Amino acid sequence: MRVQSLTLAVASAALLAPTTYPAARIHPAVWREGAVSAADLLAKVRECAPVSRGRYRSDNGAPANIPVCGTRDAVFWKADMDIDCDGSPGPRCNSRTDPYFAASTAYAQSDGRPLSAERLPFIVVPAPSSLWDYRDHGIGGGSVVAVVYRDRVQYAVVGDTGPQGIIGEASYATAEGLGIRADPHGGGAPSGVTYIVFKNTKVSPIEDHAAAVTEGERLARRFADGG
Repeated sequence: MRVQSLTLAVASAALLAPTTYPAARIHPAVWREGAVSAADLLAKVRECAPVSRGRYRSDNGAPANIPVCGTRDAVFWKADMDIDCDGSPGPRCNSRTDPYFAASTAYAQSDGRPLSAERLPFIVVPAPSSLWDYRDHGIGGGSVVAVVYRDRVQYAVVGDTGPQGIIGEASYATAEGLGIRADPHGGGAPSGVTYIVFKNTKVSPIEDHAAAVTEGERLARRFADGG
């Protein structure tokens, strides 16, 4: 999980040269993983009925202006995307490529090991607090998520938790699948990312991305059709 100020993020981007990664791709970019378009989903999240007791920041020092919104079947928020490289280390996510790297995730694979941020599309939810507790909305590890950026949809799962007051973070693989620069040094998207988490859903095993896509497509179709 990443906790840094906007000033630090800018300074890091200026001082650190981008990491050069191997040519081979671990998780190929996905424009859309099913028949439900970004426009279909965004049309259903134009209005916000807040379920959080306050608002989140996108980064340390940023304004607290991001509510968590709710519908009958989902919660959603519109934020930036910081890159989570935590979990099982690999060639792209490790202590050398990411100074904030932690070799753990809030939820683990079926074999007990941490999730792989560079292989598995997952998002980070804020740790429970008086501001909002995701567990009160039928959400937990493996909950199905549709992440929308521009005209792209990436299905993912809830895989990690972050700071209590900050929202807008997803794994390296999620960013790569959306065509967002996945470098933990200054990568991500400054705004325009919509996270839709479907209530009372769970992918098991959590690392089965194909299952997340299948279930995500079904849930997204139902959500876009109005229930």
